[in-house]
Amino acid sequence: MYTLDLSCVKEKKPFSLGEKFSGADPSGRRIGFTNVSMTVDDKPFFAVSGEMHFSRVSPDQWEDAVVKMRCGGIDLLSTYVFWIVHEEEEGVFRFDGERDLRAFLEVCEKHGMGVILRVGPFAHGEMRNGGLPDWLYGKPWQVRGNDPGYLEAVRKWFRAIHAQIDGHYYSQGGCVVGTQIENEYQHSSAPWERTTGVSDEWVPGGDGGIRHMRTLKKILLEEGIATPFYTATAWGGAVTPVEEALPLWGGYAYQPWLFYSGPGVHPATPEYIYRDNHNSEVTREYNFEPAYDPESRPYACCEMMGGMMCSYKYRFQMDMRAMDALANVKLGSGCNLLGYYMYRGGTTPLGKRTPFLNEGQVPKRSYDYQAPIGEFGQIRESYGRLKAIHLFCHLFSGFLEETRAVLPAHLKGLQPGNLEPLRFSVRVQGGSGFLFVNNFQDHVKMRDRHGEEVRLTLPDREISFRFDLAAGENAILPFGLDLGGSLLDWATAQPMARAGNTWFFLAPEGMRPVYSMDGRITEAIPGSAFETGDVTIVTLERKKANAFWLYNGRAYLCGAPLLWDGETLKAETEGEDAQILEWSFEKKTFVPFEAVKAPDRPAALAWQKTGSGRYTVAVPAERLKGHKQVLLRLRYRGDVGHAFLDNEMISDNFCNGGVWDIRLDPYAQALKVAPLVLYLTPVRQNVTVDASAMAGLRETAQITAAELMSVELIPVDDYPLRREEGQGPSGMAESLLAARDQKTAPER
Repeated sequence: MYTLDLSCVKEKKPFSLGEKFSGADPSGRRIGFTNVSMTVDDKPFFAVSGEMHFSRVSPDQWEDAVVKMRCGGIDLLSTYVFWIVHEEEEGVFRFDGERDLRAFLEVCEKHGMGVILRVGPFAHGEMRNGGLPDWLYGKPWQVRGNDPGYLEAVRKWFRAIHAQIDGHYYSQGGCVVGTQIENEYQHSSAPWERTTGVSDEWVPGGDGGIRHMRTLKKILLEEGIATPFYTATAWGGAVTPVEEALPLWGGYAYQPWLFYSGPGVHPATPEYIYRDNHNSEVTREYNFEPAYDPESRPYACCEMMGGMMCSYKYRFQMDMRAMDALANVKLGSGCNLLGYYMYRGGTTPLGKRTPFLNEGQVPKRSYDYQAPIGEFGQIRESYGRLKAIHLFCHLFSGFLEETRAVLPAHLKGLQPGNLEPLRFSVRVQGGSGFLFVNNFQDHVKMRDRHGEEVRLTLPDREISFRFDLAAGENAILPFGLDLGGSLLDWATAQPMARAGNTWFFLAPEGMRPVYSMDGRITEAIPGSAFETGDVTIVTLERKKANAFWLYNGRAYLCGAPLLWDGETLKAETEGEDAQILEWSFEKKTFVPFEAVKAPDRPAALAWQKTGSGRYTVAVPAERLKGHKQVLLRLRYRGDVGHAFLDNEMISDNFCNGGVWDIRLDPYAQALKVAPLVLYLTPVRQNVTVDASAMAGLRETAQITAAELMSVELIPVDDYPLRREEGQGPSGMAESLLAARDQKTAPER
């Protein structure tokens, strides 16, 4: 049994961060920050941010991406504006096609998505030179410093950005609410791509100190880039001007950069242990050593691991439970703004002078990132798991932000390999709050937990949670909440959403859902509902919770993406049928709403082997028509896969044992006259490089392996189901750009 005394927890004392961290739209609606959280019209607002790089997504998929992000519970879309992508040649700015920032912002505004622009100058993002153009290095001054020549080049870059976004600032009624200054300044850098692979040269990390960061903000303002707030990455000792910019944090449990110099065994990381990161008395924790009083600024994140790319020397398939477990831990550590990198993957555009703009450690085109939304919009398990977390955050926005995190003493100094103690935290205000429990650890096999008990001493009573929890699972358990007239004393189920007087809870894997309400104990059966007073409680097992959607006060279950774009409810299928259920308030159960019959999936394509690791695939162009998009799904064995069409490499993949998807419908015309060419480089063993007297070098290997295993076409289609007017994905991600609905919060 674990005990935690919550009888004398001091309350948070929010205060405004002032005019440098706020701004109003033309109607007078104000976004701002206190030392605790974001605010909208001076009321706490729990915001969720997700990263998507517009220049890595085809313009015809921008709207689909933004809608999927909004429906997943994202309030703020953060995006790098990569300098090298837009000014590869000095003085020649490109904002066409996938580089069209203005057109992208128009899509975001259409769907009420707030935007944070990460304008650099340095970005990283696995882009060549960290996003800095090659031509900068032909100049007689130091980049990422205070040299006047460099600052003048930066000024011209910021001026070009302003020309694209003018008219879209929040103060003008637009979507641009925030700007990031530089990235990881004086903390990290990126490979210098002209020599990487021959030497270990890196782009300088900067040496201009706090003066440089303040100068960059000054230039931003002088060039017209004026947003309600500015941000700066704060981890790793990065220079962060906290009086000018909001310090943001993050965390990654899969770290390919550990293996840039060679392969190895990934250690378990401390990311899945709760920390007290909003406490003036705790100033040093793992990956959190702020150069300011922690309670003087909100604990907010911009780079929580939403996925991870495979690098050449580190291949893996992401555990889809890793992302929501990390979100749980961040929340339990006091975080009041979740932010993911990445949330939507993409494909890096080709350059004009330097075709491949990705850095050399990652694929030259693909930036799928194993993200919740993949390179071409594929929805993954992590999307549904994170959506449940985001539903919770929005449901209790207004209350959650003002709770204080309290941790058990045994977590202090706990090593990630020590799996015995229960990992938990509490966020509490008075007699209400949430118990956070995590049973996931990266790179270690966890065990199922049985017979755990956590006893909490509150100001007016004691409560005990008794539960089991499956290995790899996490949970958020409520106590002391008023559910519209019925008192929930505690529950071993996770609150997720509300529609009227019906509350939807998630039953974490391995945990029996038990509710103590209005003085009686009820053990619920997942999939069923029970009533107490005027309240209906619905409990969903994890798989169904991942398939839960809430729009305009209506709840649905659908294993396929069920998307609402502001006018029409649509189901998206990948060549599979979809069954949609809708919650019936009268029958107190989910009833059939509509069944979607997807077109028959085309038969697997034939291919021809034309050489060692080389194949051609003839794709009938007529099969690419009449669909939202068509993916080619490959399975292969090898080292790296490359796909060529008309002599251009359209996709590549570092083999990790998973599938390799390529979007083909944009190439229908080219496929009429030429086949798709695949080149699979082999995995080589016992490799040697032989040198001759004439400086000739040749690699030989005793064993090589590269084999194409299967090829199939996957048609992706949207099916309209219902048209109606509404304000947004109700209960999930009310727009920061429109009037905010009244949030649900416990009475206190």
